[in-house]
Amino acid sequence: MTPSAPRRPPARRRAPSSPAAPPPIDAIPLAGGGRPHPPIGLGLWGLGRWTPEGEARTKAAIGRAVERGLRWFDTAEVYGAGRSERILGEVLHRAGDAAADAFVVTKVSWEHLRPTQIRAAIVNSLERLARRSVDLYLVHAPDARVPLAETMPALEALWKERKVGAIGVSNFGVEELEEAARHLSEAKIAVNQVRYNLLDRDDADPVRDYCRTHGILIEAYSPLAHGLLFGRYLARERPTADLKRLFERADRPEHWTEVLARAKALRDLADDAGVPLGAVALHWLRRQGAAPVFGASRPEQVDANLAAWAVRPTDELLDRADAVARGARA
Repeated sequence: MTPSAPRRPPARRRAPSSPAAPPPIDAIPLAGGGRPHPPIGLGLWGLGRWTPEGEARTKAAIGRAVERGLRWFDTAEVYGAGRSERILGEVLHRAGDAAADAFVVTKVSWEHLRPTQIRAAIVNSLERLARRSVDLYLVHAPDARVPLAETMPALEALWKERKVGAIGVSNFGVEELEEAARHLSEAKIAVNQVRYNLLDRDDADPVRDYCRTHGILIEAYSPLAHGLLFGRYLARERPTADLKRLFERADRPEHWTEVLARAKALRDLADDAGVPLGAVALHWLRRQGAAPVFGASRPEQVDANLAAWAVRPTDELLDRADAVARGARA
């Protein structure tokens, strides 16, 4: 059955004039063609978890990102059970010409990796996003019960039909990347999205060399370690249980204490250089060849992240930050 055309929200208005856009950094070419990938983006994983008032603030945050010239928006069908995609689609549609060149990334759930499920998932995602295609479509995470021999050709078919501009994966290790690539005939894996930041490299380090060799861009989620690398939790604010869990090690219960000490040393290093800690964290990822995707639920958080991105630390400072994050003295 031929899917119906995507439903579009009725309202449409131009976005107000924007403040100064962040300084440009060249977009990143993607393997297999498709549009060049913006160097920094807004991740919308938290949408759908809040009250209507909270969602209204997040709509305002997306709108502010559009006004500021941010073009990469990352979402997924599982975020808020589809509400994230729908809200993003509404905001981008209402922004009109200001969002005409938005680079939209969404993901198929690990629960929908059979070919018929993938096709249904993209139809539903496009309807919620009010788009005829997305720029990048990712497997959100592998499912050992579903062979990649089924999943990857189904994604490639969507690419051939131009429903997606490029295909990629998320949370894949090297063996899974190799297996996925074996089941593509023409398309290339363009992206592997993993958790990656100065203090947390467990997901990225094992795949970094493989991705570089094969021209796969690493999209880095949690680039600021849930705010730790923006200066949160380094004074009186107590860290959340979720943040601590990210750094827990069963064989090293003292690891969280070490991480917190390194974060404070990084803050002191950045302060001495007169550079925001967030700038060090974001541009360290850029220098690794990764594209950071940050989270924000309020317009002022978008502004703060883009202000940090606008500051370019020296290579010397980034080298020192890398050493400190690995345990050297500041």
